[in-house]
Amino acid sequence: MRNIAAMQHDGISRSRRALSNRESAGAKISAMTMLRTPRLRLEPLSQQHFAALHQLNRDPVVMRHITGRPDTPQDTQAMIDRVQARWAEFGYSWWAFMRQDDGELIGCGCIQHLNRDPAGPLETGWRLRQDAWGQGYASEAARHMVGWAFATLAPELICAVCRPENTPSSTVMERLGMQFTGTGRWYDMDCRRYDITAPQWAASAAKTGYDAEA
Repeated sequence: MRNIAAMQHDGISRSRRALSNRESAGAKISAMTMLRTPRLRLEPLSQQHFAALHQLNRDPVVMRHITGRPDTPQDTQAMIDRVQARWAEFGYSWWAFMRQDDGELIGCGCIQHLNRDPAGPLETGWRLRQDAWGQGYASEAARHMVGWAFATLAPELICAVCRPENTPSSTVMERLGMQFTGTGRWYDMDCRRYDITAPQWAASAAKTGYDAEA
């Protein structure tokens, strides 16, 4: 009788472990948050975005302030693999910016750790196709990424970095209410850093806009 009881106990234990594994997998999937803005749908970056993402990343004009060179297909695949691992580990990473009107990927952006260091502060960033420049998409997406991060992750601050000559990106940072805090070297580049603290975000015009759109 003891052997039968032990077998029943083992069976129950295996069932509980299987249920726990399924619940853990479900939690990771639910952590992959989709965001919506008035004109965009922000989808966690995945393999289905490869072709459109590579079209974005292989544009030397888009990439001149990011890596300084266009991506190879291997580079783009490595980005997707890295991003998916971070979604699984942290519950945040890069989103694809999908235009709601036509379903096209027009850019991508992130909440991640500065310099890919988990000990570093949270950072936001973005890149857009050339034909989507100058239409407010970067500010719109950044508002919602930052708003989501402050509401969900409750960091003390969020930062952003850009090359000194990348004025369009620094302008978006300033529209978010970020303030220039100095220069440093991140991602093997000399960059300007901008920060916004949680109290500054709460009092910002960008937060007001985010609340009206969310």
